[in-house]
Amino acid sequence: MKTARIPLLLCALLATTTTFAEDAKEADSPDTLIATVNEVPYPLDVFRIFYMERLQGNQAQQNNPAFQQQVFDEFMGLIVASQEGDRRKLEDNRNVVAALQLERMKVMSNAALSAMADEIEPTEDELKETYEKVKEKTTRMEYKARHILVKEEDEAKKLIKQLDKGKDFAELAKEHSEGPTGKDGGELGWFDAKQMVAPFSEAVAALKPGSYTKEPVKTQFGWHVIELEDSRTAEPPAFEDAKPQLIALVKRQKIAEKVNEMRNGAMVELNEDVVKMKEQDQDAKSE
Repeated sequence: MKTARIPLLLCALLATTTTFAEDAKEADSPDTLIATVNEVPYPLDVFRIFYMERLQGNQAQQNNPAFQQQVFDEFMGLIVASQEGDRRKLEDNRNVVAALQLERMKVMSNAALSAMADEIEPTEDELKETYEKVKEKTTRMEYKARHILVKEEDEAKKLIKQLDKGKDFAELAKEHSEGPTGKDGGELGWFDAKQMVAPFSEAVAALKPGSYTKEPVKTQFGWHVIELEDSRTAEPPAFEDAKPQLIALVKRQKIAEKVNEMRNGAMVELNEDVVKMKEQDQDAKSE
């Protein structure tokens, strides 16, 4: 039987949370199929994983029927193409065998890491210690500035001369700036230097509050004259606000330590002929 549309019930079964609608729960089990194609059954769980992969970076599309239909169509395309691979007996192909083994390793690795993460419960002291370390490493400056954007360097130099004579920066920005902030006197508000392109951020960081660039600053947008109004050390988020991120960070650190411990404790017997061959290849490349 051919199908063109996803049943409405499927929308509930695709929910990213662990709770489903009551009618959806009744239909949801490891044995629930999404479809049988050419007499081959395909579990809903397989499609759900496929759907979640496609949803990454597209969360806003989650309840969009058109997006769901698109993913469903892609899944059907994957099914018939994989069935063609089976028909051609490609599972015995050397590269296919290796690729399947690698994919299984990735799936089992991710499952193991997720299980390990669930078992880790960071203490309050660990979270606070991590919070202090993060604060030290992420201390950054924020700047409040104005700028005037023009097309030609000579025009920017003329504006700097007018500033040297006491002209008001904001008024010059309103009259001459071609940037979208011109109407507001070139006001950029508070920003992290990393938000700006490198030449602009470097010029801002070199200024003292109340001063302006004595030479035009070139970026891909044109030529800038920049005035730094003020600077401040950015306040980090409060401990309670940062707690979810801190928990995730501590878990990642503990998992990394555990994986490193397992790797160092693993019994490894290298194929020396292969390893030597690799080393020889590296030596040849370095010559």
